[in-house]
Amino acid sequence: MSDNMRYEERRKMEEKERKKADVRKRLEEAAKAKKGKKGFMTPERKKKLRQLLRKKAAEELKKEQERKAEERKKIILQRTGNPKSMDGANEATLQAICKEYHKRILSLEDIKYDLEYEVRQKDFLINELNIQVNDLRGKFVKPTLKKVSKYEGKFEKLKAIAKNADMDFRANLKSISKDKFKLGEEKEKKKGAPEWANK
Repeated sequence: MSDNMRYEERRKMEEKERKKADVRKRLEEAAKAKKGKKGFMTPERKKKLRQLLRKKAAEELKKEQERKAEERKKIILQRTGNPKSMDGANEATLQAICKEYHKRILSLEDIKYDLEYEVRQKDFLINELNIQVNDLRGKFVKPTLKKVSKYEGKFEKLKAIAKNADMDFRANLKSISKDKFKLGEEKEKKKGAPEWANK
């Protein structure tokens, strides 16, 4: 029995080893296949694709700039009008051209004023709405504070005190009688004074 058990155990061990070897072999073959077969995006292809994308983006940017320049020229031409030929024009035609330009300038100034007014109104409205939103959220906009020197106020106070001290120095002194600091001998020298005055 023990031989049968040993034989069974040996057979199971050999089968496990064979399965491990098969798995190892399959993994090695898969790794070799991956190494041999390169992916779609190789470094060379990536580099070429980047170059093409940059080139395409540069072309699109150039086209966009040209389109904006043409649009700007068209708008300027539309607003300024076609230039008038003044060669060989007499005084009456020149006056008519000047009046036409003056009318155009006035109308453009009116439009400009209206647009500026609208912009101011919208800025004010935006500011009000921002304040309302901040109030609803509970956030408050901190006002910008003016920078002030820490010591400037203190120096001003010290200067004021020093000025007043110089002026009021004599006024703050106590007034004393001259006799207070005289020696006892001098007091006795007063001859016509009564005794109670010498004390």
